[in-house]
Amino acid sequence: MRVYKDFDLTNYNSYRLKSKCKTAYFPESEDDVVALYKSNKSYILIGSGHNLILSKKYYDADFIIFNGNFNEVGRKLNVISAEAGATILKVSETAEEHALTGLEFFYDIPSSVGGAVVMNAGTKEGETKHILKKVRYLDLSDMVIKEKHNKDLEFEYRNSMFQKQKDKIILKAWFQLTEGDSKNIRKIMDESKARRWSKQPREYPNSGSVFKRPPGKFVGPMLDELGLKGYTIGGAQVSKKHSGFIVNIDNATGEDILNLIKHIQKKVKERFNINLKVEQRII
Repeated sequence: MRVYKDFDLTNYNSYRLKSKCKTAYFPESEDDVVALYKSNKSYILIGSGHNLILSKKYYDADFIIFNGNFNEVGRKLNVISAEAGATILKVSETAEEHALTGLEFFYDIPSSVGGAVVMNAGTKEGETKHILKKVRYLDLSDMVIKEKHNKDLEFEYRNSMFQKQKDKIILKAWFQLTEGDSKNIRKIMDESKARRWSKQPREYPNSGSVFKRPPGKFVGPMLDELGLKGYTIGGAQVSKKHSGFIVNIDNATGEDILNLIKHIQKKVKERFNINLKVEQRII
């Protein structure tokens, strides 16, 4: 396990917000994770750093990071297993290599496996809950490693049991797939990626969709109607390419992003009487 003091988190959050933490731990195994939590210290756990807003420039706290570590991916028959730190890009590419279909929508979604399960990540083409078989996790309430199947994980739109119960640490996930054709799988993956790149502001650091979609409405068009496209606070801007995204155009701080979010929520409430809920995790 790698351990770093006064660790720079700038490259470990997709907004590229400048931030540091007191200590960062990079576990390599389940035993490492269990040992950390058995120490009775408190930790902030992050994965790939996507869908995340670091609100502070310095955290007098210890971080556990699953990013480039704890990331083994395996396959047995039509099931792919992946440790929490694996990227879902790697998982989808492994499925393609073995001509297994069902994970095409994962391709090019920036997330770790743990993060994808926690938030039931997905697109119009599918969600994590559609292909997840089971999850292995450490239950901090009794320090026992447990497994649960899909039906018991309380999946909802961008939500799961793991968002509601913060004392459950995802260790590994299994995805149930079906046999397919590699060329067709690659075609779907490439088309899905091209659609996202044509609509999303990949040219600036961002953390994906900021808000959950309210029933019967789309966030982007509401913000366009309000004239908020391009609206800027500090270095944070409502994307000129897609208003559902906030981008870091000039050394934005977490405070810039949070202030912009509050302004958007206020304007949407005034015009549409809708309380926009933030999809991203604020630390």
